Amino acid sequence: MKIIPVFLHYDYGIKERGETLEYQGKGWFYALKQLPAEVFPFWWDDFKEDKDKLQRALINFVNEIKPNVIFFTLIYDEFSFETLDYLKNICTTINWFWDDHWRFDSFTKYYAPHFTYCITTDKFAVIRYKKIGYTNVILTKPASFEYEKDCDFEKIQYRYDVSFVGMRSGYREWIIKQLEKRKIRVEYFGTGWETGRISYENMAELFKISRINLNISNSISYDIRYIFSSYRNFKEFIKSPKRSEQIKQRNFEIPAFGGFQLTNYVPSLEDYFIIGKEIAIYTTLDDLLLQIDYYLQNEEERRKILIDGYKRVINEGPTYIERFKEIFSRIKI
Repeated sequence: MKIIPVFLHYDYGIKERGETLEYQGKGWFYALKQLPAEVFPFWWDDFKEDKDKLQRALINFVNEIKPNVIFFTLIYDEFSFETLDYLKNICTTINWFWDDHWRFDSFTKYYAPHFTYCITTDKFAVIRYKKIGYTNVILTKPASFEYEKDCDFEKIQYRYDVSFVGMRSGYREWIIKQLEKRKIRVEYFGTGWETGRISYENMAELFKISRINLNISNSISYDIRYIFSSYRNFKEFIKSPKRSEQIKQRNFEIPAFGGFQLTNYVPSLEDYFIIGKEIAIYTTLDDLLLQIDYYLQNEEERRKILIDGYKRVINEGPTYIERFKEIFSRIKI
């Protein structure tokens, strides 16, 4: 079997932002190479400014390799319907739609019919696929690229009370500022922050040596204190299309490396973790403040949750190697 993954080499195709997680370390490219298949990547960074040239380049590459499967992770409208239909007619095409939680109606429903199979992590989207007459949808869950094998929790030496890794947004910045106003120091990293991005290896270590790892939504918040805290945040609230929460890869990465996770609640999170036993959640800023204080003062309970969360993720297959094996076992080539 021959597989062509159609990926970006750099984050959003911008070299200065560093390599994508799909490319670096044991990301998606690595996971696909663990399948019994030959993998021929098509990195489309160099063509992102010329859409017509991109179509021709991909079609020529496919005609040369003659793959059985082409694997996409569309971001926007980089590939035309005509290109996707041509490819669908000569081999099996798959797209992983990451954002069905909040952009099914504005994006997925238009592109799904142009792929042989679609992958989603949103169980509520499955019925929406069916409503548009699409049945080849595979429901799965995110994973971690790597994990801490046989984590020794007794030897963890904590350096930070609270940390966060993720792209800067108005709401995330507001949350962190509210914590800092209350003398809660947060170590934070990611695109857009003055601290910048952090390598995957350092991120994994950060998860382990932080007593509390925050997972903060990048959707808009209806907290009136946030909305009216600045003109920029008010404008973000009005304009942002991200009106629904979604399960994130981070929900699985933090426990996979032996970290304690305190995350915003997302519908269906309880399908993957026992809330209060394997993961801690918050719903409001006040709730978040309360729980940070609680878990910093209750070490035994915090440690039990992080250990049980780690066991849950590890026992159910922590990486994309397991996800891809399961996905490819369900498709017909």
